[in-house]
Amino acid sequence: MTQSAVVENPLLEGLPKDRAVDPFAMVILGAHGDLTKRKLLPALYALYIDGLLPRTFAVVGMSRTVMTDEQFRQAMKESIQKYAPDLKFEEEAWERFASGLYYKPSNFTEDGSFDELATFLETLKEKHGTGGNHVFYLSTPPSLYEPIITQLSNSKLVSKKKVTDKPWQRVIVEKPFGHDLASSLALDDHIHKVLSENQVYRIDHYLGKETVQNIMVLRFANGIFEPLWNRQHVDHVQITIAETLGVEGRGPYYEESGCLRDMIQNHMLQLVSLVAMEPPISLEPEASRDEKAKVLKALRPILPEDVDRCAVRGQYGEGYINGAKVPGYRQEDRVAPDSATETYAALKLTIDNWRWAGVPFYVRSGKRLAKSLTEIAIHFKRAPHSLFAGLTGLKAGQKMDDDSLSPNVLVLKIQPDEGISLKFATKQPGATTQIRWLNMDFNYGTAFGVRSPSAYERLIHDCLLGDASLFARTDSVETSWRFIQPLLENWDLSKQKKGPQPRFPNYAAGSWGPAEADELIGSTGHTWRRL
Repeated sequence: MTQSAVVENPLLEGLPKDRAVDPFAMVILGAHGDLTKRKLLPALYALYIDGLLPRTFAVVGMSRTVMTDEQFRQAMKESIQKYAPDLKFEEEAWERFASGLYYKPSNFTEDGSFDELATFLETLKEKHGTGGNHVFYLSTPPSLYEPIITQLSNSKLVSKKKVTDKPWQRVIVEKPFGHDLASSLALDDHIHKVLSENQVYRIDHYLGKETVQNIMVLRFANGIFEPLWNRQHVDHVQITIAETLGVEGRGPYYEESGCLRDMIQNHMLQLVSLVAMEPPISLEPEASRDEKAKVLKALRPILPEDVDRCAVRGQYGEGYINGAKVPGYRQEDRVAPDSATETYAALKLTIDNWRWAGVPFYVRSGKRLAKSLTEIAIHFKRAPHSLFAGLTGLKAGQKMDDDSLSPNVLVLKIQPDEGISLKFATKQPGATTQIRWLNMDFNYGTAFGVRSPSAYERLIHDCLLGDASLFARTDSVETSWRFIQPLLENWDLSKQKKGPQPRFPNYAAGSWGPAEADELIGSTGHTWRRL
């Protein structure tokens, strides 16, 4: 690789460079799928041109589709150019990178299906100097996880190893990690018969986003925030994961999943744990994972009698997105016309520990909402005495609790525009004293003026280094399912037509969700942020 192919990027300073990535071979199972084309290969190529991969490595794509090495390389080249146009694409760099790309068709589940792969990886060890270090990326339907793990073991490609063992073997697993508590425990039990926990990397791409990674830096590297990050100073916390998209042809999957399983159990609870965690004793992976696990264990269970008070579900009807009319969920392809599956969920969470006692965490996520964005908003308490009462420029009919007059709010913008915003009061210029609320904004793109590495770049790089800090650990996954399970069972009765049926649809596409969500947060005198 020529030096000109390496992109200088200050945002890469956060990536660990004290350790180099060992030579390796990565096997992507499900390499003909969208995830590989849109995320995985662009991420690997970006790491390559940024000089973060070793000189000797190989990538083997596998799926049921029959194609040659050259056809696979051409397909991946087109995917990178299509889905990662911001990458600096140089033909010479690509040719060097592509020389390590290979493809092997496979059924995955048949006995001996990976025997040929085992032989081929030995060939790559000699040809590319991979050192026998292997990463297996399971970019497949979750139903294939167990048979794939079994076949990898049968072909002697994986076995239990310690962190320090060489050569190493690692397996990356995409969410969902089970369909409910029982299936999650069964999957983990199956995995742990073959692999040690240190070899398993459960990927949640939200944890690889710059603003999410910056939460710990913001809290623990700055002296001004952490002293205020507690029940004495924080009034409440709001976390929003909103999408304008519908189910996008994934009707059968979403019918079985719903918003609670698809977003709340994993992405949302991981964000909650990062915001609420105690300072870790070090930057070692297990230290931060220990603290996040404690938060999840401190979540107050939502009992059956508390469901109506602490949780709201919704389903979108027809409406308008960006001026275009879109169908309701029940009119989507391969969705039951009387479906009781939720496309929206809002919860009031309570964390029973000393730091957060009495501070509600309001979380919401949904499809076909007014905007696509993800943010965390820390709402601080009002000043104990309003010295400037009457100087806020209130208009007729405007109340003190209107958003324009709310207390200080720190917003962590996760997507689409990654950054941080702090809302504070200032004097409006003029001969009289009038208070005006302004935002102090930091944006990654404008501050550094360079491309922000994708979440998959960071997560894949961390896995190659053996750093599991940003990956979900088995106890956290289990605790998340244990928290969600009672609510799942309550709502699943409706899906099975065994319980009260929700009044769906209950929000229009292009809105901010059902009115019940406003009532949920309004019951404690709060309102959702205007986004």
